[in-house]
Amino acid sequence: MTNDDNTTSKKSTNPDLPDKFNVKQLGTVFWVATAIILVVSAIAMIIPNQFQVASENVYAVISQNFSWFFLLVVFGFGVFLLFLALSPYGRVKLGGDNSKPEFSFWSWIGMLFSSGLGVGLVFFGVAEPMEHFMTSPFLGGPVEDAEAARLAMGYTYFHWGISQWSIFGVAGLAIGYFQFRKNRNGLVSTALEPLFGLDYNQNARKAIDILAIIATITGMSTSVGLGIMQMDGGLDIAFGIPSGPMTQIILTALMTGLFIVSTITGLKRGMKFLSSLNMILALILTIFIMAVGPFTFIMETIIVGLGDYLTNFVGYSLRMQPYSGESWVQDWTVFYWAWVIAWSPFIGSFVARVSRGRSIREYVMGILIVPPMLSFLWVGALGGTAIYSDLFNNTNIGEIVLNDQTQALFALFDTLPISWLTSAIAIILIFTFLVTSADSATFIVAGMSIGNTDNPPTGLKVLWGLLLGLLTIALILAGGLTSLQAASLLAGLPFALILIMMIASVSKGLRREPNEAMKRRQRRKKY
Repeated sequence: MTNDDNTTSKKSTNPDLPDKFNVKQLGTVFWVATAIILVVSAIAMIIPNQFQVASENVYAVISQNFSWFFLLVVFGFGVFLLFLALSPYGRVKLGGDNSKPEFSFWSWIGMLFSSGLGVGLVFFGVAEPMEHFMTSPFLGGPVEDAEAARLAMGYTYFHWGISQWSIFGVAGLAIGYFQFRKNRNGLVSTALEPLFGLDYNQNARKAIDILAIIATITGMSTSVGLGIMQMDGGLDIAFGIPSGPMTQIILTALMTGLFIVSTITGLKRGMKFLSSLNMILALILTIFIMAVGPFTFIMETIIVGLGDYLTNFVGYSLRMQPYSGESWVQDWTVFYWAWVIAWSPFIGSFVARVSRGRSIREYVMGILIVPPMLSFLWVGALGGTAIYSDLFNNTNIGEIVLNDQTQALFALFDTLPISWLTSAIAIILIFTFLVTSADSATFIVAGMSIGNTDNPPTGLKVLWGLLLGLLTIALILAGGLTSLQAASLLAGLPFALILIMMIASVSKGLRREPNEAMKRRQRRKKY
């Protein structure tokens, strides 16, 4: 089977494919995607300064000229999913009419949360609200008062709430609907067949799948890079281990090795264990913070933040700054949406895989309610405690965050008891979140690259794991956060168009559902 078979709409039926992997199985999609990643990595390592300047220019051009597009599109994704869930189509299952979910509800939620933006939430859970608290363009610059604290929590909830999960939801719905209900393969290009026909241009199919792979790898490298930089900062502030490129390279190599081991253990065994471990560690930290921190303040912060988020949801979703010329929305909201869109091919494929057998209504309500609520609890506990500490205890967590975001979480722990233990748990949590996400990503990307999304060869998963580690190191060395953000914006922009087409495609498929159901009933009557 060659990669040219990516153009087929049927699932792979070759039983030897997972075990017998050789170069002859690799076709255009794999080679082009691999070449792009290798070339970008090489350029970043050979001329890092020029690469950083180019990254800054790319980031500026896209964020300044396409912010309106990202905001409008993501808002539309949420509206579409809610409409679908509340419509009669919400009863349609991602699978046969009699199919049952493969995973229990809480295992399903744990997988969604861990393989979503868990590592990003750990990174920004303290850093984002503290940075908004310190400097808010909507309140006239540096403020650090009660109003700034309230706005900081409301906007952080917005960035980690329904909107980002609606992006994952659209991708997962389209892929899962066609893969499990229509018995197609799980490729992004296949999900567009209702728009272009079963036999639409093969080169177009390959281009779409290549874009999906590049978007996934760049989005994943952004998350891995953020996690590595945060662990680097945590080891420095908590244990005195010098931070810098060498430590970051070592951490990336260790993480790459571990998630390669994880990915060859198989999706169900490896992912279920790591997802459970992630949830347990995150729960331990949250309970500890609420126990030793200002519990009443935390609960009030969560309630007020949730109220502000729901009250201002539309305003936050469409808020821009054309009259003041400020770039705050581009630096935060637009970056987040582009980053999540870049992740969406991988997360969508994974979410579809673990959601098989669930109705569209259950799927949409599950991903738009439970993971965001868990995010709100995390941000409220940690971010709320950090704000309380600076407001009432005169600590300087905010100043540390403005100087270095990677140290935000550990600066908070420094103000609490047994900081060495909580810092160690946090580092382990970041590491396991990275392994969980990378484990899923290599599985999905390997399947995309060879046209076998059900069970790609182990050797191919290992190869993609190595490529992911290489690109992450290259981007960290060539500009750090700026290069990581630019990569997400560059990949997210074109894939946003693909997501729009996926909405049109799944809508067209769902409109045919009643007719197809009637045909099935008529066929049963004949027998």
